[in-house]
Amino acid sequence: MEPTISVGILSAPQIEFNFNQAYLFNGENFSDKHSVQLSDGKIIFNGGAFDEIIFSPVNENASFDLIDVVIGIGFHWERKETQSFQGNLKLIIEGNKLTAIDIVSVENYLTSVISSEMSATSSLELLKAHAVISRSWLLAQLKAKNKKPALKFDTIPFPPKKENIDPELIKWYDKDDHINFDVCADDHCQRYQGITRASTKFVRQAIEATKGEVLMHENEICDARFSKCCGGIAELFENCWQPEHYDYLLPIEDKPNGGIKENGMTEAEVQAFIKTPPAGDFCNTTDTKVLCQVLNSYDQETPDFYRWTVKYTQAEISELLARRSGIDFGNIIDLIPIERGISGRLIKLKIVGSKHTLTVGKELEIRKWLSNSHLYSSAFIVEKTDFQNGLPQQFILLGAGWGHGVGLCQIGAAVMAENGYLYKDILLHYFRNTDLKKIY
Repeated sequence: MEPTISVGILSAPQIEFNFNQAYLFNGENFSDKHSVQLSDGKIIFNGGAFDEIIFSPVNENASFDLIDVVIGIGFHWERKETQSFQGNLKLIIEGNKLTAIDIVSVENYLTSVISSEMSATSSLELLKAHAVISRSWLLAQLKAKNKKPALKFDTIPFPPKKENIDPELIKWYDKDDHINFDVCADDHCQRYQGITRASTKFVRQAIEATKGEVLMHENEICDARFSKCCGGIAELFENCWQPEHYDYLLPIEDKPNGGIKENGMTEAEVQAFIKTPPAGDFCNTTDTKVLCQVLNSYDQETPDFYRWTVKYTQAEISELLARRSGIDFGNIIDLIPIERGISGRLIKLKIVGSKHTLTVGKELEIRKWLSNSHLYSSAFIVEKTDFQNGLPQQFILLGAGWGHGVGLCQIGAAVMAENGYLYKDILLHYFRNTDLKKIY
């Protein structure tokens, strides 16, 4: 049977919401605008104090609005907006905040995810492909959550330098389990914005056509990952997250008849790959019609993604690294690649400063340290210019791709769909050694 899931939407000391039709709680109907506050460890609502509250719609088509939902948490386009949802509204206490949770069926959840992760006006085959991978990822997470404790990131603390060996700080992150709900509504899990983003008949058609359909590998639902743009080559799962290999998350060359890249690149080859990319990559496109299918309005605030350039002065990069890492490196002397994945993404980067030298990894930690939000990807090379007394005054990062690059490349998949590929062809291009199976 189709599961029901709980989605964490918003956490705040006070939450405001609006019922567009009647909702039921404690035998009483509520409509219009309301708010709840946290006081003395209780949820204060309508003159009463509660440990949790669940509002149920009187009519299945009823909806509610949540005010000041934060989207894009930690990214350069972070903002607040009012969002609308269907299903049950559950309010709980988490620490010193209240959390609003939407309880919704999987297929209704996916209708929103597809419209939120991409444009609802995307081509039908692209929408079908994304419906399958979003469903697969979700159900794989739910199964893993019920099966074993969530894996957390591994970290090696920053130690003092000993015996001429430079210290390392290696962190890997995964989509760790939420304790009080199944998934969150932001990029940490999958973008879910209820019925806020307009759905279309094509989204509904894509969900209906693939209902209950998932990617399978050896009778297990695939942990199907995706990112905005792989930059030409997908990355191995283990080079971005925990050290676990999946035979279906491989370094795929993102082009017609693209094979599986067997070996990594030398630094000279990475330089050439980034500066003079190979011809024919699916995700190398400037076609506005295609990009608008994948990039919502706030995503389009990022104009470069296949290849990009970021520049920092000496003052900017030394301040940025000190603030983002919590370590005062002093002046930055060099950024040295230590280990790369097959796609060219950095797994380890040595930061050489006048006060400290340290190697940082994995890819997301590198991206966090070298940007006020998240660097587009860790597939980059470093050029140093304007030397004064042997110290570079400018660092230029030349990079490829947007995101971790594991699994499906959204922009590449959009180009494939535009070129006539069916959704099954798209899925089997990005996820080798898999089968499609309808499980409900």
